[in-house]
Amino acid sequence: MRLKELRINRNLSQLRLALELNMNQNSISRYENGEREADYSTLIKFADYFDVSVDYLLERTDNPKVNR
Repeated sequence: MRLKELRINRNLSQLRLALELNMNQNSISRYENGEREADYSTLIKFADYFDVSVDYLLERTDNPKVNR
C-alpha cells in the first residue's frame, strides 16, 4: 500500500494523519508496515483524504486518479 509514501509526500507525521482521520497512530503504523490490512471503509477514507483512487493506494495502478 502507498500510504506511507502519500503521507510523507504531504509532510505529515503518523500522529497528524491519525488525528486528521480520527484514528490512532498505532493503526497507521501497522497499515504502513503491512502488519494490518485496511478494511473497505478505511481504504476509502485514505483514498478520499489523499485524493487518489483506491487502486492507486493499493498499487494496482500508477495513475493516482480514477479514470472517468
